[in-house]
Amino acid sequence: MAARFVVEADGGSRGNPGPAGYGAVVRDGDTGQIVAEAAEFIGHATNNVAEYRGLIAGLKAARDLDPDASVDVRMDSKLVVEQMSGRWKIKHPDMQPLAAEARTVLPRGRVTYTWIPRERNKDADRLANEAMDAGRAGRQWEPRPKAAAVAAEPPLETAAPRAGWAAEADLGTPTTFVLLRHGETALTPQKRFSGSGGTDPELSDRGRWQAERAAAALAARGSVQAVVASPMRRTRQTAEIVAARLGLEVRYEDGLREVDFGDWEGLTFAEVQERYPDDLAAWLGSAKAKPTGSSESFTTLTHRAGVARDKIIARNPGRTVLVVSHVSPIKTLVRLALGAPPDSMYRMELSAAALCSVQYYADGNASLRLLNDTSHLR
Repeated sequence: MAARFVVEADGGSRGNPGPAGYGAVVRDGDTGQIVAEAAEFIGHATNNVAEYRGLIAGLKAARDLDPDASVDVRMDSKLVVEQMSGRWKIKHPDMQPLAAEARTVLPRGRVTYTWIPRERNKDADRLANEAMDAGRAGRQWEPRPKAAAVAAEPPLETAAPRAGWAAEADLGTPTTFVLLRHGETALTPQKRFSGSGGTDPELSDRGRWQAERAAAALAARGSVQAVVASPMRRTRQTAEIVAARLGLEVRYEDGLREVDFGDWEGLTFAEVQERYPDDLAAWLGSAKAKPTGSSESFTTLTHRAGVARDKIIARNPGRTVLVVSHVSPIKTLVRLALGAPPDSMYRMELSAAALCSVQYYADGNASLRLLNDTSHLR
């Protein structure tokens, strides 16, 4: 099976243009361990050129480890991320050939780009500064001994928030996620597995009532400024009911969809335990295990939910966003905010149409403010 890597890249120029260098790290997508580092002093250049050179070096390092790998690029350069994602045109003649080179390293379908705050790109930034320091001393950067074996922070989508009271400092207005689980379907009261690989059920009459009640409660609060939802039918219907009440449009994000439960779709826990006892035991014991017949584990979910989170934050800085999703993605976002281990998901209750709230601060900190609130349904 092909590897999955997270590439963090950065570049800098002392003078812009001036003496410049880049840095890049490659992390194992599951463990977060740094498996490769790259840095270089590149002489006189601009910040943007150095950032592109860092991107190329990171992609090549990942390709050298596994030419079939999929790569998630994380950079604090909005320019590079938007240009490589195809949303912004590349007009500067110095950057056009660099962008073209970056696209040739790995097939486009195997590389994604996400903007992150500078505070979350500290390893690549450190390497870029090490490279510039080396250049000032008249030498090239050299890797630390056994850099590939250094255990670093978890990958960004799974990284725990910083400890301490940083969230109480003056960091500006946080981005707030109001997390709403969809209303009931016919499968919900029976506690049947209902993921993204099943029948995609619609809301029941009670589910629509729950969505209306949630809409009324959120309208009374008056703080929601945007609505983002999983593209599945039950979340679309819930989001549309609430958005209509709030006078907002719904934006859909595939990373918010429920896990594909494979052959377990539509079954109760007891039925799965009877038919697939070994697979169920493995799934309960490891976040990397997958339901029978599924291609998705909770590790996979953690990755895509983290990517979706970062996209939403980048698009809505300082805003309150209603995020309509499912049990597993919402629990995942909550546990990531707390820095809790994967098995903590089994210790959370999340009722149909329940509300949770998480705030994300500019320094990368997160604060859980509400969990499984169903007061609007009483």
